[in-house]
Amino acid sequence: MLIAFSVAPSGIGDSVTEAVADAVRVVRESGLPNHTDAMFTTIEGSWDECMDVVKRATDAVGRHGTRVSLVLKADIRPGHHGEITGKVERLEARLADG
Repeated sequence: MLIAFSVAPSGIGDSVTEAVADAVRVVRESGLPNHTDAMFTTIEGSWDECMDVVKRATDAVGRHGTRVSLVLKADIRPGHHGEITGKVERLEARLADG
């Protein structure tokens, strides 16, 4: 399964960089395949593995304020692995074919 999520505190001012860095640190230390871009962090693993990481990342952000916003999108496809890169590779191959 793939989970793309964004987590941020509210009510702490304009910059949430420190809080988001704490969340991304949790993700990277989890050992799950992951990718972070300007809007979301995507992780790949089992339901329990992914949800544990999302919870711990949310808890890390929660230490920075009194309220947390979490946006989550999941691609639940049993039996498929390596999709964090595979989906993009298939898309790029199709684009290269014209």
